Amino acid sequence: MSLPLVAVVGRPNVGKSTLVNRLAVTKEAIVHPEAGVTRDRNYLETDWNGRAFTIVDTGGISFEAEALLEREVSRQATLAIEEADVVVFVVDGDVGVMPEDEEIAKILRGADKPVLLVVNKIDSQREEMDVYQFYGLGLGDPYALSAVHGLGTGELLDAVASLIPEVEVLAEPGEIKVAIVGRPNVGKSSILNRLIGMERAIVSDVPGTTRDAIDTVYELAGKRYRFIDTAGLRRAPRVTEDVEYYGLVRSLRALDRADIAIIIIDATRGAAEQDQKIAGYAESRGCATIILVNKWDAIAGEVGDSVVDGVRDKLKFIGYSPVIRVSAVSGRGISKVMPALDDAYGEYEKRIRTAKLNGFVGQLKASGYAPSKGGKVLRIGYAAQVGTKPPSFAFFVNNPTLVTENYRRYLENRMREAFGFMACPISLRFKRK
Repeated sequence: MSLPLVAVVGRPNVGKSTLVNRLAVTKEAIVHPEAGVTRDRNYLETDWNGRAFTIVDTGGISFEAEALLEREVSRQATLAIEEADVVVFVVDGDVGVMPEDEEIAKILRGADKPVLLVVNKIDSQREEMDVYQFYGLGLGDPYALSAVHGLGTGELLDAVASLIPEVEVLAEPGEIKVAIVGRPNVGKSSILNRLIGMERAIVSDVPGTTRDAIDTVYELAGKRYRFIDTAGLRRAPRVTEDVEYYGLVRSLRALDRADIAIIIIDATRGAAEQDQKIAGYAESRGCATIILVNKWDAIAGEVGDSVVDGVRDKLKFIGYSPVIRVSAVSGRGISKVMPALDDAYGEYEKRIRTAKLNGFVGQLKASGYAPSKGGKVLRIGYAAQVGTKPPSFAFFVNNPTLVTENYRRYLENRMREAFGFMACPISLRFKRK
């Protein structure tokens, strides 16, 4: 069930993300003294006095923006206003009313939405006198508060709760959580917009546009997907800005909570060392993986085959992953992605019956191949599946120290031949009988 939406808007660097973190009791929104850090809409669920709602953290609205990216940020903020049931308009009590505040207030007065005017950075009774000048914005009584210290946030939440309908929160069906990862500027946000058929994330030619990990919940054919559009992952030595570091950490956290990672490769640049590292992050966190080679419309003929061969070679350690050729610009190949996600998730939660698994163990024994050392030969007694997401198996053997890396790879390959597990890593554990 959709929750009421509360959009937090205002010009850059007035403390919107700090306020969102305070209201949602979280640290999801990046907080940084640099203006314009929050770029996309960031959706966080919370509740107050029994009223559940979603807070939308937006980028600052700017009317002097000349660059394309800043215009896109402002457009995303105005889209959030259109979506919202209640708008929280944040201004800076330290600097007073600014021309941009007056322009935003003009938009909000014509938006036909309930608007709560918040004067942030009011830390003392003396500073409360500064609030009165904001009555001139024509948006009713301002709420004086300090997002940093939490002063006044209870009164604001009371007001928000009074303006939104009470919604019965039902248990959500199982979600398929999908992290969209890749190097900066490979088309992650464009792919997301193509998949869900609407403009949800900012699309820009500027590398690193998406700094927060942004969740989008999407339902199709009775299934519920949670897409996490992440910051572009960069090599650690190049993460020089604090904000880029936060984005990197957020991306790794996104992989921690994802079932499936969509790894996007730029067809015009091919796979590189950084793509290997990204795939390694996903594999080490137990994610199923699907590889999308984007910008395929810019590749022609035999060159395309060599690009795919190069991708498979660079990422051969996740050779079980399907490779799909797509173009976010033309839409080519996009229709194959959702079925691939469904197939991958089916493999990710697959269980093998114990009898069938031990029949496989019998075939292994019959093959006669087993590692040995110092006259001792590895013998497998039986096996059991001990988990899913990813599929995990325990093999009970006479001496786990006899298991070599080559034998582990051999066993994994034999299991894939027998049981599939397309797109999934397999966890193999060896225990003494």
